Amino acid sequence: MIHADLLLRASDLRAQRRPFVLATVVRAERPTSAKAGDAALVLADGTLDGFVGGTCAASTVRSQSLLLLASGESTLLRIEPSFSGDPSVSEGCVTVANPCLSGGALDIFLEAMIPPPLVHVLGDAPVARALVALGEPLGYSVAATVDPAAPIPPDAVAVVVASHGHDEEPVLAAALRAGVPYVALVASRRRGAAVLSAVDTPGVARVHSPAGLDIGARTAPEVALSILAEIIASRPRTAPAPPVVPPSASLLPVLE
Repeated sequence: MIHADLLLRASDLRAQRRPFVLATVVRAERPTSAKAGDAALVLADGTLDGFVGGTCAASTVRSQSLLLLASGESTLLRIEPSFSGDPSVSEGCVTVANPCLSGGALDIFLEAMIPPPLVHVLGDAPVARALVALGEPLGYSVAATVDPAAPIPPDAVAVVVASHGHDEEPVLAAALRAGVPYVALVASRRRGAAVLSAVDTPGVARVHSPAGLDIGARTAPEVALSILAEIIASRPRTAPAPPVVPPSASLLPVLE
């Protein structure tokens, strides 16, 4: 069983939108210091909280977890004393050698816990409410506010201004200054042009107005769907580079 305090820590990390990997020992073949059910959390800075084996196993779990945080994938890490050569990667599984004198084998499931992409919405109009309703089924976290002074979360992938004439310019400017990848204004083409002309911020040309793909949307849910589709279409198509393993981890032995 995973310790309750570890589950609470995981819950706190999820609430803070901090990515982590849950590493769970699913098989332990003696002699090993870990047993099935042992678990640990690996954070993006290389911190390992919990127990999945001694120094060598922990180092490998840490380095593999950091790679998974970059890709967003999960995998089974298999540590085998009889395995030789470089790590072997097959679908859903990475196999590495155990060079430690104790021998033993471990299967550790590494589950990447990546927070859903965050969409920040200004407004309480029907389109704003529809974005909240449709975002979750599509795997997005949509946070709507009517407060124009509300800070834009640093990890927001999109800012949509759907306040219909209220406090539009300052929020659009703040989103552009923050470098939010997708910024949109829900307005007609004519009104949108007038609003954007008043935004004296570099990059205003990249604001999507009218917001959303042209799918012939008429109702608020249809407009919200077109906006989410445009957010999806604008996502980067290349995977981010893997993070560098912290020196404290890379200097440890590879396995136990």
